[in-house]
Amino acid sequence: MKKVLIINAHLPYSYSPGQLNATLVERAEAYFRGKGYEVEKTIVAEGYDVAIEIEKIRSADVVFLQMPLNWMGMPWTFKKYTDEVWSAGMFGILSNTDGRSSAAPKDNYGMGGLLKGRYMLSVTANAPAEAFNDPAQAYFAGRSEDDLTWPIDLNFKWIGLEKVPSFWAYDVMKNPQIENDLVRFDAHLSTHF
Repeated sequence: MKKVLIINAHLPYSYSPGQLNATLVERAEAYFRGKGYEVEKTIVAEGYDVAIEIEKIRSADVVFLQMPLNWMGMPWTFKKYTDEVWSAGMFGILSNTDGRSSAAPKDNYGMGGLLKGRYMLSVTANAPAEAFNDPAQAYFAGRSEDDLTWPIDLNFKWIGLEKVPSFWAYDVMKNPQIENDLVRFDAHLSTHF
């Protein structure tokens, strides 16, 4: 049986309690269970045990990360999670340090990942879709969604996981289109899993 680890990295705030992120996690869980996956979940804001998280990641065929875009990056609690879990697994568990050897100390940096699986980012953002990929938009100046999540992608690459295209729900506070987002989310999952 295939396994999926679903991580909800939302950090609740008074103006953003995380309802959409929780809904997408529930929907992903139902989808994967319906496809016959064994599902493990972690809600980062509720705490976690590093050793248990390492085993969840090691045994997963898919790691599904649900997160809001916080100040153009991951929530700080997920950064802490990554620092603790990846670091504890860096010596022969999730990766063989940074992938280099003493025989070739300048080659293969970041390529020591030991895992064989996939990961997917699902991101909620207050930015409208039109803010990305358009040089005329002053703030991102033509940058893409993947430009913003590149450090997260590199973290998953570090441990050997292959990227599945990300899902984004846009403009979730000022102009939410939640029903449409849910339809797109379901289609995204069925296209990639």
